[in-house]
Amino acid sequence: MGVKRYELNEAQWSRIAPLLPGKASDPGRTGVDNRLFVNGCLWILRSGAHWRDLPERYGKWKTVPRRFSRWCHAGVWERVFDALTADRDNQYLMIDSTIVRAHQQAASGKGGPRIRRWGVPEVD
Repeated sequence: MGVKRYELNEAQWSRIAPLLPGKASDPGRTGVDNRLFVNGCLWILRSGAHWRDLPERYGKWKTVPRRFSRWCHAGVWERVFDALTADRDNQYLMIDSTIVRAHQQAASGKGGPRIRRWGVPEVD
């Protein structure tokens, strides 16, 4: 069976798997379902759906966001993103609108004198 929509393929998974907690060499429980969990997170983030709408194949909808939050606080996602962005062979980088800002004054429509093309104020 091929890779489902929004899921990581083998090459992508092999790049991030060593960066995730729950390896056999790590103390505590092993993350047998790390790939399933990451694919569930990607499904939510890429589809824009609510956690409650997560398909059952990714696990219980209440445990996935809880684990996502734990990984956020532990800096796991930060390590993954740092490693992926440091790679010069990265196929693409994405910028979303949360990091694109406009000046505070750009939100208002009217105000102040209008400036003509060469910096000379308009006269009404």
